[in-house]
Amino acid sequence: MNTQLILHIIIGFIGLILLAIPFSNNRKIINFKYIFYGIVSQLFLAAILLKVPLVINFFELMGNGVTILQNATSEGASFVFGYPPSNSSSVYRSLLETFAFGVLPYIIVMSCISAILWYWGILPFIVNIISKACQKLFNIGGPVGLGAAANVFIGQVEAPLLIKPYIHKLSNKELLILMTAGMATVAGSVMVALISILEVQFANVNLIQHFLTASILSVPAAIMYANIMIPSNETTDSNDEAAPKVYSSTMDAITTGTTQGSNIAVSVGTILIAIIALVYIVNSFLSFVGGYFGLDLSIELLLGYIFAPITWLMGIPWSEAIVAGELLGLKTTLNEFVAYPALANLEPGVLSERSKLITFYSLCGFANFSSVGILVSGIGSMVPERKNDLIEVSFKALIAATLASCMTGLVVGCFI
Repeated sequence: MNTQLILHIIIGFIGLILLAIPFSNNRKIINFKYIFYGIVSQLFLAAILLKVPLVINFFELMGNGVTILQNATSEGASFVFGYPPSNSSSVYRSLLETFAFGVLPYIIVMSCISAILWYWGILPFIVNIISKACQKLFNIGGPVGLGAAANVFIGQVEAPLLIKPYIHKLSNKELLILMTAGMATVAGSVMVALISILEVQFANVNLIQHFLTASILSVPAAIMYANIMIPSNETTDSNDEAAPKVYSSTMDAITTGTTQGSNIAVSVGTILIAIIALVYIVNSFLSFVGGYFGLDLSIELLLGYIFAPITWLMGIPWSEAIVAGELLGLKTTLNEFVAYPALANLEPGVLSERSKLITFYSLCGFANFSSVGILVSGIGSMVPERKNDLIEVSFKALIAATLASCMTGLVVGCFI
């Protein structure tokens, strides 16, 4: 790593922290100790998850498991949508290669498996380890620590369900932590679907390793940014911090997990139809207006220039920052299911391998405008009396989650 790159990374750390300070409720009482802990914990976790041979070997085994999961999902989709004829017609194959029939079923299957692993106590065990570490480092209560850590594996609305009895007591800072962690991570049920989109472009990369690393690293980053925006020492504790039983049996986990997964899959599909249609309409309007001035305008180009300074702070060279900015802008204004295919479809050489991987990490999260609505309505339905508080912190959560994912990209850039 040359001196210029080291200087670029140092400026990136300072810049990404400074971007959050204007959104703070009380800049005078920001505890910079938690900022230090946040960055150091991310660097420590990244070193373990990306460089320790034993961990790398474990992720390789998980990669093989993902392949088996993909094949199993294809079998299930084939049965439901029709077996191929003996000559395997191209029409049939093209059907199973579409997003609706070839990608969304992964969400359903992974949601079911996640529910089973939760009932069996495997995921709660891992989540409690992450939760305890966050509680010690950042002086947060058990319920919000559990809710934040659970986002590594389950959805942004499902995670708050685990601490539903405590949500009405949470301070605004704790609500901000809960929402930020939800939007700075990607649920396990969605990871496999995204892997199926990216596996050709990242043929020699263990994608499950990077998705899980991104979500794990973004939890301390999310808490760090929440501490900057609403600095407070208020904590909500519980006498029993163990993960509650959310399923009554393995069969209940299978049926409930499958139902939740199908709801997510339908939601993703319908949102994408609307969003992509709206992007087309906006681009048509921009193209019409730009034509009068001899400009080739598009929403992607405008977002690229807006987000380019942030992607530069992530450690991406300025010559590639606009392209990376387009992708980050698409993820923030639309969603990750639009941004990741755009990343996968980039022409070779547009982004270096290092920049591509940093961008990959910055896109790994639910931080977008539609997620704000999902979280406010989802958590608000559990505690209607806190809906105004949720709305109050929602914009901060979107900013904090976006910066948390960018910080994760910068941290990972230190090791590649």
